[in-house]
Formats: sequence, C-alpha cells, structure tokens
Amino acid sequence: MTTPRTRSALLLMLPWLLLAAAVGVLDQVTKQLVLANLHYGQVIPITSFFDLVLVFNPGAAFSFLADHGGWQRWFFTILALVISAWLLVMMYQHRHEKILPAAFALIIGGALGNVYDRLVHGAVVDFLHFHYAGWSWPAFNLADSAITVGVVLMLWGQLRSPHAQQP
Repeated sequence: MTTPRTRSALLLMLPWLLLAAAVGVLDQVTKQLVLANLHYGQVIPITSFFDLVLVFNPGAAFSFLADHGGWQRWFFTILALVISAWLLVMMYQHRHEKILPAAFALIIGGALGNVYDRLVHGAVVDFLHFHYAGWSWPAFNLADSAITVGVVLMLWGQLRSPHAQQP
C-alpha cells in the first residue's frame, strides 16, 4: 500500500520515467529500422560528412574492450543496470528539480536501450557515422546520444546546484 507522500513522489517522477521510456523506445525503433533495411557493414551516404551504416559493437564507447572474448557483454550489461538503478534513486532524491531528473532519465533510457541490444543481439547496434577530411568518429546510436546529452546535463545541473557553490 502506498502512502499519499509516496504517490506524490511517484507523480513527480512520472514525466522523467516516461522520458526514459520514450528514449529507450525511440532508440529501439531506429535500430529496428536499420536492422530491417541495411546489412552488416553496408554504408549509405547521406551527406559528405554523414553516413548510415550497420555495425555491432560488443564493447563500450569507442569499441573499448570490443575484442575481449565476450565477457564484456555481461559486464557492461550488469554495469548499465546497476547505474540505472542508482540513477533512479538519484532521480527520486532530486524529484523536485528539473535538470538533474531529466539528465538521469536520458541516461537511463539510453543505457537500457543498449542493454536490450546486448541481451538480444550480443552487441550494441550502431548506425550513425560522422566523418570529415579523413577523420572518422566511431559509429554510434540514439541511446549513445541520449547518454551523452544526459551526462552533460547532469554535470551542468551539478554545477548549478546550491550545494556545488558551498565551500
């Protein structure tokens, strides 16, 4: 049974939980579109600096630990789930704010989108590839973008926090 205070707290968190769910769903929808329309390694040039490409990343950001035999799949899955649980607690603690819960929601939604990939595909589906003048950024996806924006917002929110300005 929930108390009125608990219901009130959950209502304050609901928009952020919906944002996390929307990020996860949008991430999976885009990945399913790519999986349905591209074959592995296929490149579709969109502009002179941007391509759609289907690649699988068994590692973390920038393919970190991608060639380490498979244990990293479970390590990064568990890590993402633990961090998501911790961020849910942080979201609850900062439920009266705007920036930090939004940041947490973006990170959670992105992390869970990539967890789904690891569980279903054994690796994260990446498809956004930027390049310029011989330089190439590793392919990434919408979940990665949401995590990045979430981390930037989290840092900004922490710097704006009244607690950050105390000696």
